[in-house]
Amino acid sequence: MTTIAIIGLGNMGKGLAKRLAGRSNLVLASRDKAAATAFAATLPAGVTVLDQDAAIAKADIVVLALPYAAALEAAANPALAGKVVLDISNPVKADFSGLTIGHTTSASEELQAAAPGAKVVKAFNTIFASLFDLPATQTAAIPVFVAGNDEAATAVVAEVVTLAGFAAEQTGSLDAARLLEPLGMLNIRFGYGLGHGTGIAPAWTKLAA
Repeated sequence: MTTIAIIGLGNMGKGLAKRLAGRSNLVLASRDKAAATAFAATLPAGVTVLDQDAAIAKADIVVLALPYAAALEAAANPALAGKVVLDISNPVKADFSGLTIGHTTSASEELQAAAPGAKVVKAFNTIFASLFDLPATQTAAIPVFVAGNDEAATAVVAEVVTLAGFAAEQTGSLDAARLLEPLGMLNIRFGYGLGHGTGIAPAWTKLAA
């Protein structure tokens, strides 16, 4: 069974952990180890809590469930070499008014540059954490867009997406994150700025020819 390490236990990290616990070998890492241990106790048995370095060393897939700046710092860890690294971040400004980078690069591409030996894949950045609290039957058709340069790594992340109860939508190479991160920002604007709430997610509708 694949070992997945989730680094960071904010709302998205906890949401993913709830969906993946019992379906994978799950390892959690957080700056607050006591809080992480207490959270792990609410999940199905078998979830391990380690420090960040140990979690990365143990994992096949490392989920950087961190704000962009913290994810960039974590990406410098040489132990990520050879690992599939799942980036869920959006490089949002402190006031959530927009993105700090884009158009010519993306958070995912910057993480890949910081971790050249890793296989960085973008996913989960266009959904809100509240969706993880719904029954998986309600989210099974919601797309999670996946982008990465390594075909095998993107296939692995697509399996994680399905395991977490969503529909994987491949979007091509990692530079597709330049499009996915503004899409995540648009979803934030709809959810908070325009009052639609967090029970929303972007999707494409295929019309009959």
